[in-house]
Amino acid sequence: MANEPDTVRVLVCYPTPDSAWARVVILPAGATVRQALLESGFAEAFPTLDPWKLGVGIFGKQCQANAPLSDGDRVEVYRALTFDPMVSRRRRAEHRRALAAARTGRERPAGLL
Repeated sequence: MANEPDTVRVLVCYPTPDSAWARVVILPAGATVRQALLESGFAEAFPTLDPWKLGVGIFGKQCQANAPLSDGDRVEVYRALTFDPMVSRRRRAEHRRALAAARTGRERPAGLL
C-alpha cells in the first residue's frame, strides 16, 4: 500500500458520537502504535482524552503502545460505552414481549420469549 518499501501506511481512527475522526499516516518501517498516534495528531484533536486509558487496538484487537505496525493496518482508539449492553438486551426483550402480547391478546410470562 505504501509507495516505498521502507515505509508503512496506516489509518488512525476514533469514533465520535456523530462521526468518525480518521487520519492516514505514513511512517518508517518498524513503526509502533505509539508513533502512529503521535503522527496522526490525535492528541491535538482530542486534548482531553488519553487513548491508553480508553484502549487502543489494531483491527479490533487491543494492543500495547509498542506493538509494531504493518502496511495497511487500522489503528483504532476505542471509546467508552454509552449504554450497558445487558440493559439494552432487557429493553429489547421487553419490547418484543409487549408486541407479542398486543398481537395475541395474551401476555407471556417473563423469560419465555
